[in-house]
Amino acid sequence: MIKAIKDFFDSYLIPDSEENREQLQQSIQLAVVVLLIEIAEADYEDAPAERQAILNAIQKQFGLNRVSAEQLIALAKQEHDESTDYFQFTRLINEHYSAEQKVKVMEAFWRVAFADQELHHYEEHVIRRLADLIHVSHMDFIAAKHRVMNSS
Repeated sequence: MIKAIKDFFDSYLIPDSEENREQLQQSIQLAVVVLLIEIAEADYEDAPAERQAILNAIQKQFGLNRVSAEQLIALAKQEHDESTDYFQFTRLINEHYSAEQKVKVMEAFWRVAFADQELHHYEEHVIRRLADLIHVSHMDFIAAKHRVMNSS
């Protein structure tokens, strides 16, 4: 039964056209931004510096202009507010990102966490959990943290 369901999804939901690939790319971008928002909100503070760090990360990582990045953030905020777990977001990253891309995402996570010049233990906990879920090694997790700390 499970194989039949997987076969159905593979047959009908695998991107085979340029439009589907573009939709998939947008879904992956949305997933990353939702997780960035999760980190920013982990300390229960609304820090403008963290919001700016998210905007900067999106523009840099996805090559979006400010208006497109702000629209993506608005969509991600809605998705974040309606979500109950990380799985749907981390699954997309795991399925479509290379190890190097995952490390770049990890660096974006740390930039958001450090944006307000204070690393809250809840932020670090969320990042650690996400690193596990997207299969980033502990060594890469720590290296990304140090690269971001040293660049600030």
